[in-house]
Amino acid sequence: MAQLTGLTFGGKTWTPKFAQDIDQEKCIGCGRCFKICGHNVLSLAALNEEGELVEDEDDDEIERKIMTVANPENCVGCEACARICPKNCYTHVALVN
Repeated sequence: MAQLTGLTFGGKTWTPKFAQDIDQEKCIGCGRCFKICGHNVLSLAALNEEGELVEDEDDDEIERKIMTVANPENCVGCEACARICPKNCYTHVALVN
């Protein structure tokens, strides 16, 4: 199996690593990653006191908000989200064909 690689503008080999998961325990919902990602990969979600995702954001049960990988298929593997994250929440993986 070969690993997906690309080239930088300077001709160096680059291996993209795609966002797979965000640690809900570490995430503080600051939104820095959401602002840096230009590919609509991430979404802010609400959690209740039990740590379960809540659909209705007007719900009184909301304890806190976290970021989620809502559209992983849009990720280009740049890892900008992980580099800007103050809590080191991200898991990225390289694609192997």
